Amino acid sequence: MARARSDSPPLFEVVTTPDFARERRAIKAEQWPVAGVDEAGRGPLAGSVVAAAVILDPKRIPRGLDDSKRLSAEAREVLFAKILKCALAVSVSSICAECVDDINILRASLTAMKRAVDGLILQPKLVIADGRDVPPGLPCAGEALIKGDQRSQSIAAASIVAKVMRDRMMTRCSAHHDAYGFDSHMGYGTVRHRDAITAHGPISRLHRMTFAPLRAGAETGVQADFLPEEELMAVQHRVAS
Repeated sequence: MARARSDSPPLFEVVTTPDFARERRAIKAEQWPVAGVDEAGRGPLAGSVVAAAVILDPKRIPRGLDDSKRLSAEAREVLFAKILKCALAVSVSSICAECVDDINILRASLTAMKRAVDGLILQPKLVIADGRDVPPGLPCAGEALIKGDQRSQSIAAASIVAKVMRDRMMTRCSAHHDAYGFDSHMGYGTVRHRDAITAHGPISRLHRMTFAPLRAGAETGVQADFLPEEELMAVQHRVAS
């Protein structure tokens, strides 16, 4: 007789760390090389969405690989350098804000992932992608892993590369548009960022005009009225999920 499941929440959150188990199964099944793919920048109000594809060397996996969101900026930079030094292949692709507005953020993210895979110098036999969707048009088999950046070291490596590259892009934007503080919030809808948009207006080709709260201004031709903080966070959570 099956034991009844408890309806009590766990006392502590179980924190998992990525490993190389999925990749090793693929190696045994003669599905090597394996490329891990992830993106950064689905939720921000400004900037490109950036994707990376990484084929790790099974004999030279950098220590400390993890979901980029669980690492400090300093740790990401250190691991970024190690990944570029040790990996068998690394590729990065980006889709600009205008294209995100044209085709929607999900399609833009998947397109960036596919382009990153296409840019690898090694042809993978299997692509494992973070999230619920397999990028369409891959040149090989594909598999989606929910929370893959916390389960697969290859995807974790891709998440770090994508995040570091996107942060560097937004920091460069900050040098040209210093009133917006892109180097501090990387385009996310923080109070400082929203106040800057209110004061100076959105930047053409950099802000995503189909995203709340910018969408209202794009539809009416006037400066956007911002959503309340709790509504804004809810929208960004849905976009990032």
